[in-house]
Amino acid sequence: MRILVVCGAGASSTFVAQRLQRAAVSAGLDLQAEAVPHVALAARIGEAELVLIGPHLTQVADSIREDAARHGASVIVLPEDIFTDRDGRRTLDLITNATASLPGPTA
Repeated sequence: MRILVVCGAGASSTFVAQRLQRAAVSAGLDLQAEAVPHVALAARIGEAELVLIGPHLTQVADSIREDAARHGASVIVLPEDIFTDRDGRRTLDLITNATASLPGPTA
């Protein structure tokens, strides 16, 4: 699964993406997570099956969902405390649980 992790400038999303990637490798899952700043998302969204957006971007979540849907991707808004997930397992669990009920390519 190809995942883009989006935040304002790409800094906090880099930590989430790296931790998520490590957790996926430890779990033996084929998952590629990459951090992307919000301003670059429109150019990259076609690469993703799933887009994780930082909690500080909730005001643009509907717009991101519409764009993602046009490209066949699903969107998850990350919880406020996601940055405390030091090993990525909680983020991986969030994705696993959420994608089980999402329509589209991540279901």
